[in-house]
Amino acid sequence: QVQLVESGGDLVQPGGSLRLSCAASGFTFSSYTMSWYRQAPGKERELVATITSTGGTTNYADSVKGRFTISRDNAKNTVYLQMNSLKPEDMAVYYCNVRRLSRTYWGQGTQVTVSS
Repeated sequence: QVQLVESGGDLVQPGGSLRLSCAASGFTFSSYTMSWYRQAPGKERELVATITSTGGTTNYADSVKGRFTISRDNAKNTVYLQMNSLKPEDMAVYYCNVRRLSRTYWGQGTQVTVSS
């Protein structure tokens, strides 16, 4: 079955950096677009970044453009989110996402806390 396991969340000071990872299994990872979403307390889940199957095209929410970078390693079935210049408003639970065969799959999420 499809499994997505996020890791890398942590407490970081404003201006700091983190790299999130999402290890995927149970499907042909290299054939699917992957996405990162986030959900802050009291807010709806929002799309952060997307990367196509080969990594050739990426898209970002306006709020993270220029600070976050999504990438993937198809040999390792892993998608990454490099987050730089973190702001307090980036604090959220970050989720990995794949849409496959008309279904949407989510990982369990990883907490990113940005605070001094």
